[in-house]
Amino acid sequence: MQTPRRVRDLGITIGTLPTGPLNAITDVPGVRVGQTTISSGDLHTGVTAIVPSSVADDLPAADGLPAAEGLPAAVAVGNGYGKLVGSTQVDELGVIETPILLTGTLSVFRVADALLTWLLDRNPRATSLNPVVGETNDGHLSDIRSRPITPAHVHAALDSASADLPAEGCVGAGTGTTALGFKAGIGTASRTVDSGTVGVLVQANFSGTLTVRGTEIPAPPLDADGNSCMIVVATDLPLDARQLGRVARRAVFAMSRVGSDYAPGSGDYAIAFTSNRGRTFAEKGLRPVFQATMESTEEALLNSLTMATTTTGFQGRTAPAVAHDVLVSRLESAGLLD
Repeated sequence: MQTPRRVRDLGITIGTLPTGPLNAITDVPGVRVGQTTISSGDLHTGVTAIVPSSVADDLPAADGLPAAEGLPAAVAVGNGYGKLVGSTQVDELGVIETPILLTGTLSVFRVADALLTWLLDRNPRATSLNPVVGETNDGHLSDIRSRPITPAHVHAALDSASADLPAEGCVGAGTGTTALGFKAGIGTASRTVDSGTVGVLVQANFSGTLTVRGTEIPAPPLDADGNSCMIVVATDLPLDARQLGRVARRAVFAMSRVGSDYAPGSGDYAIAFTSNRGRTFAEKGLRPVFQATMESTEEALLNSLTMATTTTGFQGRTAPAVAHDVLVSRLESAGLLD
């Protein structure tokens, strides 16, 4: 058994921009993450909650939730083979007005309903809310038809959200996911640019050949259901919804850096939001933001793999963790280790 380690702890540096203090989405001011994990027998699934709050002085948030006006946001669809609840209103209005939750495919609707209950309990005057809930198919390792997620699981993830370094690998919505032939899960990373921070959290569950800094790490075939990826991008830069759409697309592009084959049945989505409603960011300043997004996404995807552990689940199926010694040896031979 190997100890889960982030890629930087293995001597692997992705990109050139500096990371935030935690190298996580929670480096973005006002962003918190909470998770609930179910891992027993035939069940390997869970909930991951990304809870943003406003940092605008004139629009303070209450209880860690966005103010009523919502936060600027956008959705990018790499391939729409998925069930992203609430995405059309985000497209239409360019805002999110609830936390973003991730889970397994057939639990997405129960999670959305539980999120609504949690929100209505905190806002007695609300008559319309647009819950945003994404998913990937964890049916290879979990009895997906049982739909085990309850309101208690959802509320626990929301209530436990913190600004600490989020757990990665086989936790929350990543408990039963696989990617690139290996056990994967939740991963996160961040980058700083001159005027702010970009942070990313991923739920990795897609096919292809693992590629690290251009070096392929082949895996035995893994006949896993579902080939999807959810990517959440947070920033404190004052971007508008159109600019956030451009950022979100770069996050989907970054999947190619780690070897995604963008399979026909892959639901690949990115949601980008900002906690800053300030003056619109200059268009010419987006280049480093794009770079920060792609580097953070690439590293978050790799962290989702190196922080995962070999898992045996539904019907005795097993998903192996990527072997750190093999990964390090191949990169060392290629002269790509720090």
